[in-house]
Amino acid sequence: MLITISRQYASGGTQVASLVAEQLGWRLVGNALIDAVADRAGVPPEEVQAREDRPPGFVERLARIASVQLPDLFLPAPPIGQPIGEGNLVRVTRSVVCEIAAEGRCVFVGRASAAVLAWREDALHARLVAGPDFRKRVAVEVMGVPESEAEAVVARRDANRVRYHREYYARNCDDPRHYDLVLNTERLGFPGAAEQIVHRARALGWAD
Repeated sequence: MLITISRQYASGGTQVASLVAEQLGWRLVGNALIDAVADRAGVPPEEVQAREDRPPGFVERLARIASVQLPDLFLPAPPIGQPIGEGNLVRVTRSVVCEIAAEGRCVFVGRASAAVLAWREDALHARLVAGPDFRKRVAVEVMGVPESEAEAVVARRDANRVRYHREYYARNCDDPRHYDLVLNTERLGFPGAAEQIVHRARALGWAD
């Protein structure tokens, strides 16, 4: 039994996931996933976190193409402590997500977990959305983004998540057909969105 929470940037993913995990008594897999991926990849957690805000550069994209078309010429992974290509980081993330998911009773936040675990029949996939003004306000008041940069940060994070899913999972993360629930946190509030997810989990007989 698993729950994945996909979200638009600053729509309350961490807050809602925390409430869901607390109410069900399940494991919350958020920052701990970042730490686990960083440890497995041999890079600082900040490098893993930064990937959400930074698309791969030209050299990294070129290396990705070369690894497919010219595998014999592709250079090995960089030493531990050096920057790691996004493609390698995706593979590490996918592996860690699957390992944690095998334990069951987890609430995953982001990291394309809905795509990674799409094959699981015992997974409930929720998507959080909200209006741009609401998300800009959350970005400033909750996430500490400077007000002058909020609009650009929200747009950049959203665009990079769309690209990430498209490139690595051939998937449109905004397509509601990928999810069991699509919840507007601006209208429901974070507790209200969490309540809907918990209610569905209990209806499935997943709560003790």
